[in-house]
Amino acid sequence: MCKKISILGSTGSIGKQALEVIEKLQDKFEIISLAAGSNVQLLNEQIKKFRPKYAYASDKNAIVGANYVTMEEICSNTENDIILVAVSGRIGLKPTITAINNGIDIALANKETLVMAGDIVMNLAKAKGVNILPVDSEHSAIHQCIKDLSMLDKLIITASGGPFLNKSIEDMKNATVEQALAHPRWNMGKKITVDSATLMNKGLEVIEAHHLFNMSYDNIEVVVHPQSIVHSAVEYKDGSVIAQLGLPSMHIPIQYAITYPNRMEGIKSKSFSFSQIARLDFQEPDWNKFKALSMAYEAGRIGGSATVCLNAANEEAVFAFLKGKIKLFDIIDSVEKMMKTHKVVINPTLDEIFEIDNEIRTKTRELF
Repeated sequence: MCKKISILGSTGSIGKQALEVIEKLQDKFEIISLAAGSNVQLLNEQIKKFRPKYAYASDKNAIVGANYVTMEEICSNTENDIILVAVSGRIGLKPTITAINNGIDIALANKETLVMAGDIVMNLAKAKGVNILPVDSEHSAIHQCIKDLSMLDKLIITASGGPFLNKSIEDMKNATVEQALAHPRWNMGKKITVDSATLMNKGLEVIEAHHLFNMSYDNIEVVVHPQSIVHSAVEYKDGSVIAQLGLPSMHIPIQYAITYPNRMEGIKSKSFSFSQIARLDFQEPDWNKFKALSMAYEAGRIGGSATVCLNAANEEAVFAFLKGKIKLFDIIDSVEKMMKTHKVVINPTLDEIFEIDNEIRTKTRELF
């Protein structure tokens, strides 16, 4: 059976790797639509190669070889069996909700969707009978380890520790953009790489895991694992711990999400070898050095619009850091200031979420 798929964010890191997976699987997929932002040259190369019916770009007149549609229209097209949401930022939220309302399964690689509106998205997906299939390697690992959700006792999310794992707080305070972007294990976009340097990325993943697997924050543990071989694990009520292991590669979780519930032979650079890996190390996060992680737990426990505030302030501060306007630790200070002054809305509507998001972004930019 040929599965019909659209990809939002096809020119980004996840989108490009998804197309590599689909190319390897050949006749198993038909690409209905591709969506990108400003990288129209690459988008047009993808259109020529994969021949989608529809495409979206910020400059609609630059698209060659496909019919222009909006992302909302892509997600309203019930030809799709599944839509990979791999765009970065808040723009992924509305298309995701549109797709869910149209009964289309989601392969989710957009953190903001659940961090900003996890309750709304998961409740809607349940009501519509839609699968939300995680693409993040950690959440994919947990998904692969779960046999009976009701028997889970704890989720264990692993973190590489990023480029500053063995550096001092002073090293982090004086870090350059280049140092923050020098991730030891993963090749990702700039924003997510900076988040990995502060461990905010792991905090956002904790919030995502809470929503995806309906797990209390008290039962979600983060452990630093520098080798990035154990992608995450679950502990059952009987004490059994089941982990998912693999070489650091996003091809595996992407493929698992879009082919679910099946497994297929896809891209595999080399076979897994315990003897070559030789050792696996684990340690507790340094909560003083990586304050972003504890802030994310706090926002998650507060709930409501607290996570909207956390996400918006962090994103604006990361952008400022990448532009050289502030230091790395200023990101955390900025988020903390916004969190302290934000008046939490307990059950915000979608419109309120976007209003709060805009408000926090404006206030955060005023700090720089």
